[in-house]
Order: sequence, then C-alpha cells, then structure tokens
Amino acid sequence: MLDKRKFYINGNWTSPSKPNDFKVINPSKEEPFATISLGFKEDTDAAVKSAKKAFETWKETSKEERITLLEKLLTIYKKRFNEMVEAISTEMGAPIDWSSEVQTTSGQSHLEDFILRLKNFKFEEQFDSKSNNLISYEPIGVCGLITPWNWPINQIALKVIPAFATGCTMILKPSEIAPISAMLFAEMIDEAGFPPGVFNLVNGNGDGVGTHMSGHTDIDMISFTGSTRAGKLISKNAANTIKRVCLELGGKGGNIVFADAYSNAVRDGIRNVMSNSGQSCDAPTRMLVEKSIYKKAVEEAVDEAKKIKVDLASKKGDHIGPVVSKIQYDKIINLIKNGIDEGATLAAGGPELPNNLTKGYFIKPTIFTDVTNDMKIAKQEIFGPVLSIIPFETEEEAITITNDTEYGLGNYLQTENKERAQRVAKKLRSGCVYINGKGADSGTPFGGFRQSGNGREGGKWGLEEYLEVKTITGWK
Repeated sequence: MLDKRKFYINGNWTSPSKPNDFKVINPSKEEPFATISLGFKEDTDAAVKSAKKAFETWKETSKEERITLLEKLLTIYKKRFNEMVEAISTEMGAPIDWSSEVQTTSGQSHLEDFILRLKNFKFEEQFDSKSNNLISYEPIGVCGLITPWNWPINQIALKVIPAFATGCTMILKPSEIAPISAMLFAEMIDEAGFPPGVFNLVNGNGDGVGTHMSGHTDIDMISFTGSTRAGKLISKNAANTIKRVCLELGGKGGNIVFADAYSNAVRDGIRNVMSNSGQSCDAPTRMLVEKSIYKKAVEEAVDEAKKIKVDLASKKGDHIGPVVSKIQYDKIINLIKNGIDEGATLAAGGPELPNNLTKGYFIKPTIFTDVTNDMKIAKQEIFGPVLSIIPFETEEEAITITNDTEYGLGNYLQTENKERAQRVAKKLRSGCVYINGKGADSGTPFGGFRQSGNGREGGKWGLEEYLEVKTITGWK
C-alpha cells in the first residue's frame, strides 16, 4: 500500500492540517493500492498563500529562464516515463501498453510542444507600424487547476505547463480517484528545481478543495476539466470573484458515416469509441449511418466490437481495461439497461461481466442499433464503452441529428467526397471536427462549444488562456 498522504506546498511535502485518509482503488482488482489525504480549507489556503507570494517574483522571470526549467522537467519526465506508465495503469485502469503508448506519451508531447510554442511566443508587440501603443501579454496570476481521472497526465500537462510558461503560479487539485500520476509529476517538478510556491498540489474532492478553490478571492483563474454538471457549479461559485473560468466539459460526439466512406470507417469508429474503455469526452459515441449501408455497417460494427478483448490493465496487449470506479460502473450499467428498456436493439455486449472476468469494473463493448436521437442513451454522456447507431437519409438530416445535443466537443465524419467533407465540417457545431480518421496535430486548440465548455487548450491558444492583455499608450 502506497502512503501518499502529504501535499506539495511551497516546495515541500507537507502533512495535511488534520487527518482525512482516502483509499485509492485499483479498478482491475477492486482493491485499494494507495492512501492519500483529502484536504481541508486550511490546506487550500496554505497553498494559495504560497502561490500568491511566489507570483511576485515568478512573474518577473524571463522567457529563457522558464524555458530552461521546462526543458529540465522534460528530461526528468523522460527518465521517469515508466513510473508514470505504471501509475496511470494502476490508478485508472489503462492497459499497460495503452498507458505507455498513448496516455503517458501525451504528457511528454504536450511538454515538448509548449516549449516550442513558448520559444516563438511574443509577450510584447507594437500595435501596428504607425502606432505608439504597446500590447503586453502578462500572466493572469494565481491559477487553480482541477484535472480529471480519465486522461490524468494529459490534462495536467495541458494546464500546468502553460501556467508555468506564462509566469503564473498554481494550485493543482487532481482527481482523488486517480491522483498518483499527479503526485509523481509533482516529484518531477521538485526535482527540476522550480522555485517554492510556483507549483502546489493539494488532493481533495470537488465538494471540499474544489469548491474552496473556485470561490477563493486570491485565485485569479480556474481551469477545470470534468463533467458539465461540475462545470456549472464551478462557474456559479466563481461568479462572485469575477475570476476567469476555463472549462473543458462533457461530450456526445456524432460520427457521420456516408455511403462513400472509406472501407474501414465503421471498424475504426468502433475502435475509437471503445479505446480508453470509452472514457474520453470527445469519443464519437453516436454513429450516424446512411441508410443505404446501414445493415452492412451494423454487421461490421458488431463484428468489430466482439473482437475487442477486455482484460486486466496490468496485462500487455491490445485490449481495453476496466472503467475507473464502482460509481462509474454502476452508472454505465444502468444506462445500458435503460437503453434496452427504451426499445433500442442490443446488438453487442450488455450489462453482464465479460466471461473471463469475475472481479473488477469491466464492461463489454456494447452496441445499440435502431436508436433514435431522443433516447437517453443518445442524449446523455455515458462515458463507457457504449455506442448508439442511428440511421439517416440525407446530408441535412445527418447534420441536424449530430447538432441536436447540448454538447459540442468533437464530431467526426467519413466520406471520400472532399467538397462534402468540408461543407459538412463547417456546419457541425463543435470545437473539433475529425475527417476520415485524421487526428489533430500537436499544438492545435482543443475545446468545446455550448455545454462542452469554453476556452481552448494546447498550442499558443493554451498559452493565451493564462495571460491578460494590456494596452500601453505613448510607448514610443
């Protein structure tokens, strides 16, 4: 059992103000493997005080100084890469190969890209050639960073690194369900030699530390990734202090498969949804299929889903692991049962445990057909390995169905007709549109429309989230 009860405050590993133990569960085994502490108001206040004091000197550091420290952090990350792989796999159930090749690699990729973006970023610029006005980009101040359990180091890197890069100081509250990767990252930050108080980590739950952070008068910005429900509560709690609130929330992506889609479009769509055990906010969990190929697409989808293996996160190989917790497991199973009750056809999977497993939060890759967009399984973010297949007849109908959601994070479309692809992509209301399985390049902005949030993470847009813009007249 790992003992991780301390917080990282003002450059030191610090005992909590009072005991409040919390067991971290290995979802493959349904057994605790670590103990952390959940913080109180006093712990959060101590971290904020430290960050506020450190900001006075950290904001004055040069871009070159910050680049040097980030490059040291990158070297340490590479050295301790396998430790991060093990931490993520154990805490949230990512299969060990997926944890290495995708989850942990994402943290390194964001570090590398932000260093590149920082080197090219101009913190001061003349308004135009005839103006005597200077435009200055300055750090917003003390940042409260609240990160989720489904892509732990990915989201930590997308928040912590640009905060460092722009001269901000911060308090990180990782998910209490998967906090070990964050604590390992804090060890790396300490080893890199960032000044005391620039980075602080306090574990806690949303009702405790999260609520206190979002309403804290000395925190200038909150960046949160998680559920839309929690995002609304954070926005309301932050309103009295008029702090900046950046939100990356839920999704219910549509994947439009036209009759002229490339040959593996349906199978690739299934793999996309089921990867990470369906626990990705921009997963294309509604597959819209043109009616002329609907029967064939369903057959391919079911066949592909049945090929996907479900097994322990500790095992190597191409399979999916458990979902992260009992709470998530129960929610997903209830929604699968709800889909059956609503009259959708259960074409693959279902609520029973996979045959080879008797313990752990494992869910079969599940596919519903004959789904209509007014069903709960088509509207609610399930956040598990569950896909709804919906037929459509025309391009306009596909666009209407895809946009008929409160979310707007990621949508997908498959067609060999370039003009149609570009036309439809422009009409889809989401922060990202993925055409024919092509992924986003490093440094492109990520974020959502509507109830999928506001603000953008990644690249120069990720840096700008942590900056205030100042106009200074009479500069020349």
